[in-house]
Amino acid sequence: MRIQVGNEVIEFKGPSFGGKAILAVVIAIMLLIAALGSFYTVQVEEAGVVLRFGKHIDTVEPGLHFKLPFGIDQVITVPVRRQQKQEFGFGTQGNSNPQQWTSPGEMELEKNMVTGDLNAALVEWVIQYRITEPENYLFKVRNADATLRDASESVMRQVVGDRTVDEVITIGRQEIEAECNEKLKQLVKLYELGITIDQVQLKNVDPPKPVQSSFNEVNQAQQEKEKSINVANGEYNRAVPRARGEAEKTISEAEGYATQRINEAEGDANRFSALFTEYQKASEVTRRRLYLETMEEVMPKLGKKVILDEGNDQVLPFLPLAPGGIQAK
Repeated sequence: MRIQVGNEVIEFKGPSFGGKAILAVVIAIMLLIAALGSFYTVQVEEAGVVLRFGKHIDTVEPGLHFKLPFGIDQVITVPVRRQQKQEFGFGTQGNSNPQQWTSPGEMELEKNMVTGDLNAALVEWVIQYRITEPENYLFKVRNADATLRDASESVMRQVVGDRTVDEVITIGRQEIEAECNEKLKQLVKLYELGITIDQVQLKNVDPPKPVQSSFNEVNQAQQEKEKSINVANGEYNRAVPRARGEAEKTISEAEGYATQRINEAEGDANRFSALFTEYQKASEVTRRRLYLETMEEVMPKLGKKVILDEGNDQVLPFLPLAPGGIQAK
C-alpha cells in the first residue's frame, strides 16, 4: 500500500496470506455455522416437524434435537399442546393466534345471518380446538386455520338457517351449539385438517340493531308472562295438594268414626244378645246381677249421700256428730 506525503511516496507492505491459511479460515467458519445450525429446541407445548429437502421425515417431541445444517433439514414447530380458539363476529385484543379473529369489516359480515323464517340475526360465536396431527395440519391443506374459519362459518349459517329467530335468540342456543359442534367435527375429519374440535359456544345472539329495542320489549313481556305462569303453577301445586290432603284426612276421619260406631253398635248388640241368653237361662239371678252392676257403676257418681230405708219412721233418723252442729239429711 502506498501513501503520498507531499512529494514523497511511502510504501507499506502488509502481511501476506497463503492459500492454505485462507482455506483454513473458510473451513473454520463453515464448521462454526454447521455447529450453530445443527441443534434446535422444541418447547414443552410444541411438536417439531422435521423436513429434509422439503420432505417430511419425522415429528419430534419437546427437547434438544440434532438436524443437518446448511438448510438440508428444516424444522417447523406446531403448538400441539395448546388449546386455541377462533372468534367470529368479535375479537379479543392481545391474543397470540393470528387467526383468532379478522378485521372489523369481516366481523360484521360474519355475524349477519338469516334465520329459517327469513328474519335477520346477529350471531357471535367461538370455537375451541387443538392441533392433534401436525403433519396433516401443515401439508394436507394450504392454510388449515383459514379453512377452519370458513368451515365454521358455513356450518353456523346452515344450522341457524334451519331455525326460527326465536329459537336462535332464546330457547335453541344449546341445540345450535351441539349441532354445530358435530357438523364441524365431520368437516374437519373430511378435510384432514389435523385439528380436533373441543367446543362450539354461542356468545351474543341479538336481533338487528334497528329492531333491538322492540325485540327486547317483546322478550321482556314473554319473560313476564312465563314468570306469571310459573308463579300460578307454583300456587296451584301448593294449594291443590294441600286441599287434597285435607279432603283425604276428613274422609279418613269420617270413615274411622263410621267404623268405630259400627263396631260399638255391633259390640253392644252382641253384648245384649249374650245378656239376653243368660237372662233366659236364669232370669232372677241375671236381673239381680245387672242391678248390682248398675248400682256399682252409679253409686260412685252420687257424691256424699245417705240413703235411708223407706221403712224407717223415726223422727231423727241420722244424727251426725261432726263439728258444726246437728244436721239431718
